Amino acid sequence: MRLSPHMTVMQNAAQKAARRLLRDFNEVEQLQVSIKGPGDFVSQADLRAETAIREELARARPGYGFLMEESGASGGDGWTWRWIVDPLDGTTNFLHGIPHWAISIGLQRRMPDGGVEMAAGLVYNPAANEMFWAEKGVGAFLNERRIRVSARRDMLEALFATGIPFAKVPAQRRLPFARTLGALMPQVAGIRRFGAAALDLAWVAAGRYEGYWELGLKPWDCAAGLLLVREAGGYVTDPEGNELDDLGDTVNIVAGNTHLHAPLRELVADSLTARA
Repeated sequence: MRLSPHMTVMQNAAQKAARRLLRDFNEVEQLQVSIKGPGDFVSQADLRAETAIREELARARPGYGFLMEESGASGGDGWTWRWIVDPLDGTTNFLHGIPHWAISIGLQRRMPDGGVEMAAGLVYNPAANEMFWAEKGVGAFLNERRIRVSARRDMLEALFATGIPFAKVPAQRRLPFARTLGALMPQVAGIRRFGAAALDLAWVAAGRYEGYWELGLKPWDCAAGLLLVREAGGYVTDPEGNELDDLGDTVNIVAGNTHLHAPLRELVADSLTARA
């Protein structure tokens, strides 16, 4: 399949970083690990991957801005194009030897009216050799195959994904999560927590899940994945139904197929407004 110049750059950067990540993953017990917070580990592999991706993207597109998990924002506030990068989403899985982690690269564009949109997104799981990618108006793909969200309409047949709050998550987010979980569980075929938000969104795009929700994400967790879901025919909003192109510092997200996004979004929204 012939790729656009942007997507060629993105896939090259992801594949370059993936080669080193796979070597480190195969020697996970010997990684040097520093702890920056409970349940939130940063390995030397993570830092090396970010450096490799940054160098590759900056060499190909020297005028673009960056928003990266480890090094933050750079390139000034006046950017027209900006890369949003998570070099290793699912770090805890990686450090426990679980082959469910990914490289996420999103490309954001500022429009002439000052608004922003996601122009391209890539989520790559090197351990499974699955490259999910999308460009605005082009569609969503897994490797070279076009993907679409699922067509399921019945909640009783639906499989949903989420991110279960862990040690560092504040109490004000744990209670709404518990409310949503309690309301949703009796209605669905199952709920999964696999530990990588970028892959959760990619799997919604591929029809493996009917929907996904999570509170308190960072832009690099979901920038690429939200475009994947949209280009695969699904919906991605915050719990109030607002679009998410202009990603803030903290993102509450609900993604789903055409039929089940709305009921999932309503459950999450209700959980946020219910009295304690």
